[in-house]
Amino acid sequence: MQSSLSISVSPHTSLTVQRSNRNALEPLAFAPPSKPLNLRFCGLTREALGLSSLRRNSDSFRFRLSSSARVRRADKFFVSASLSDNGSPPKTFDYDLLIVGAGVGGHGAALHAVEKGLKTAIIEGDVVGGTCVNRGCVPSKALLAVSGRMRELQNDHHLKALGLQVSAAGYDRQGVADHANNLASKIRNNLTNSMKALGVDILTGFGTILGPQKVKVGSDKVVTAKDIIIATGSIPFVPKGIEVDGKTVITSDHALKLESVPDWIAIVGSGYIGLEFSDVYTALGSEVTFIEALDQLMPGFDPEIGKLAQRVLINPRKIDYHTGVFATKITPAKDGKPVTIELIDAKTKEPKDTLEVDAALIATGRAPFTHGLGLENINVATQRGFVPVDERMRVIDSNGNLVPHLYCIGDANGKMMLAHAASAQGISVVEQVTGRDHVLNHLSIPAACFTHPEISMVGLTEPQAREKAEKEGFEISIAKTSFKANTKALAENEGEGLAKLIYRPDNGEILGVHIFGLHAADLIHEASNAIALGTRIQDIKLAVHAHPTLSEVLDELFKSAKVKAHVSAPVSEPIAV
Repeated sequence: MQSSLSISVSPHTSLTVQRSNRNALEPLAFAPPSKPLNLRFCGLTREALGLSSLRRNSDSFRFRLSSSARVRRADKFFVSASLSDNGSPPKTFDYDLLIVGAGVGGHGAALHAVEKGLKTAIIEGDVVGGTCVNRGCVPSKALLAVSGRMRELQNDHHLKALGLQVSAAGYDRQGVADHANNLASKIRNNLTNSMKALGVDILTGFGTILGPQKVKVGSDKVVTAKDIIIATGSIPFVPKGIEVDGKTVITSDHALKLESVPDWIAIVGSGYIGLEFSDVYTALGSEVTFIEALDQLMPGFDPEIGKLAQRVLINPRKIDYHTGVFATKITPAKDGKPVTIELIDAKTKEPKDTLEVDAALIATGRAPFTHGLGLENINVATQRGFVPVDERMRVIDSNGNLVPHLYCIGDANGKMMLAHAASAQGISVVEQVTGRDHVLNHLSIPAACFTHPEISMVGLTEPQAREKAEKEGFEISIAKTSFKANTKALAENEGEGLAKLIYRPDNGEILGVHIFGLHAADLIHEASNAIALGTRIQDIKLAVHAHPTLSEVLDELFKSAKVKAHVSAPVSEPIAV
């Protein structure tokens, strides 16, 4: 005998449950619920229940159980609940969530959306993985792994201290390039397969927003979705006057292919990208010249960490630099002539110098990839190419109003141009569209530069913290510890390094942590998690760390901080990012 169970709920009526079979209809009445009914299948996954679809809007929600879902009597069930009295059908969409861009941010959002039960699709106009996997984080780490090994093999003093003898080290350029390319292909396939396995539809084509909750994919396919996330990422920024030929004047996109290792290469910009490539090129035998517009190298880092990093990463290596200058014109090599770079003073704009080098890498940052998205169709104007959003990643239109059901994450919004920040923003958005308000604290997101040794940071630099303290009326303190005091670092003969803690002595709030040293990129997460969870120094200094490990660098750092006892001052408000 087949039967079905129908449940209907209204805030103005009693709860009615009807069980029907071929012979009878049996009503059961219950008192009106004191709070909204929560139909949650506790502890069971969608697959275990045979849940074939899940749709919801602000007024109603509906679950369908497929015929594969079995109960004790092998009955097939259809369960429906509506919070509307008018009986009007809910608006239907092709998807619950549509993500424009399949980079790390879009991928993270898609996986979390599936976990939350959303029918999800992702649009990719190029290749899955975006910049990070194909032209950024992933292949660059492959090249940096090679440069790290080369430095170890070339450091005779270090090897002798460990009692090792190694003959002259060499490398095969094409083999190194293949390692980077193969890693990118492997990670790209992993990302694609993970989405397919979870039922995410991958739509190929350029995504253009046609209007609210509607996107064109490619030339003619139109897709609708309850909520849409823009996750289109960024491209290398090339200043005016610089001619990129992809051979002798290149961006990071070209450099990661490692088609050549020039004898002398100029790197325009000394941020993360420039520093990492200087590590690669010098390890492979190149001489490097930095060109930096500001008065100091590594301007984005905490000044104290930057000075130490310069002493270790730049001064001993075949690197020179020009600071306080702009490269106004760069001409590629041709007809036997070298690359020419015209420099002017950054302040006076007077001509300063002309360089002739074998190649030039433009590492002046990245620009959002938002052109052609159709934002004008929803009255959204970009700001220097970035899509304006609020703290919940909701898109803001030209009139300052929120665009319903539209979000933007990652490099396209410019809040924090890091791959893992994009993923975190995407997850935050999914939390919101599934009913849980969530605001991401960007000051808890760590960053790292994968040089040898590494640099990592989370939160505020010392100048930023002092500015905040003066504005809000509190004091800050600084604690430091050296890698030279760490047993594991000394065992590795890698004692060069420093960890720095910026904190409030009145309440133990962690404002920032900066590390330069062996595996700094791995060590920073204890600090970033502490900031994210609001853990105070007086609590985290009681944590136990295995000995001997590098993690004890952070252990000693927190233990050295002096927090006033028996004070419960409020934690300061995060800076809007």
